[in-house]
Amino acid sequence: MSPELDIRTAVLTAVGLSLFFAVIALIGGINSIFRGRHIPYFRMRYERIVKGWRQLLLFAMLLALAWVLNAYAEPAAYSFFPPSITPTLTSTITLTPTISQTPTISLTPSITYTPEVSNTPTLTLTPHIPLAIEAQFEGQLTPPADVIFSKLQFTNQGVDSLYRPIQPAEVFPNPVGQMFAYFTYDGMAEGTQWTALWYRDGELIHFETSPWQWGTGGAGFSEWTPNANDWLPGEYQVQMFIGLDWVVVGAFLVEGQPPTLTTTASVTASHTPTSTLTHTVTLGPSSTPSPSPSATPPKPSKTITPSNTPWPTTTPSVTPKPVTVTPSRTPIPTIPRWPTATRITPSATITRWPTPTKDN
Repeated sequence: MSPELDIRTAVLTAVGLSLFFAVIALIGGINSIFRGRHIPYFRMRYERIVKGWRQLLLFAMLLALAWVLNAYAEPAAYSFFPPSITPTLTSTITLTPTISQTPTISLTPSITYTPEVSNTPTLTLTPHIPLAIEAQFEGQLTPPADVIFSKLQFTNQGVDSLYRPIQPAEVFPNPVGQMFAYFTYDGMAEGTQWTALWYRDGELIHFETSPWQWGTGGAGFSEWTPNANDWLPGEYQVQMFIGLDWVVVGAFLVEGQPPTLTTTASVTASHTPTSTLTHTVTLGPSSTPSPSPSATPPKPSKTITPSNTPWPTTTPSVTPKPVTVTPSRTPIPTIPRWPTATRITPSATITRWPTPTKDN
């Protein structure tokens, strides 16, 4: 049994005993005052009431003692009896089977299979710091000889004013939010490099590293606040190092799928200018025959002279604004199919009276 568990049990026992005797003192004091008021003799009545008030005072003192023990006894005990290291080792077994078939063909047909199978598991028991993180070190790499870290406790509710975890647990359902890895320590030295590595199923997902600047003893924590969709279900592990030496390892589980993010796509409509084709068709004028003064009009001959106009060329518009071109249209001349005949009617000259002729 670890010293941390013994200190916690002793504190809870002391708090329970204080509350028990406080309740007994409260009941005895109220009973003594109530009975003393019914005694007819003054001196005996006075002594009984004073005894009751003393028991009520003892109740108040025991109640205050229970509160002090619950709030300050455990941190004070850790300063005299530091917690011992209880690392949790997680072994990783890697099986790499390699089968190599090497047939040997000679004059006598014979095939020899030489399998090479390696089933020796490789155990990784010692955590280490990746080289990319080690390159960022700025503090001292030699840890103090008497440094001690307690077992890690995990909570997503934060810590109270005395740096104690609120509702610590080992299994957390999604959504998790912010996670704290709480610990107590003693024997640390200012300027020593401190590192915390966060893994999910063996993959590094977060780390903290900096020179130590939080005193030689007390309580602290490492925290991680990722996006909500980064809390994937699996086994999470936190490894803490002083310099290049690891001091404590803790693990917790996350269950359930993380919430999904909803994205809204915005669509911007763009106007594309449309090219307008202008077709110009020109028809040549045709001759109009003149009417003949004969009685029977001859059939006119119609001659239409077409003009060779090439096909229009499509010219795309370059400017972003649409251009509207009004096509020009040449009116088609009206060609009379048949001429209009003008009929000439001869008129006779009638002399009403003859002109007299004089004889010589």
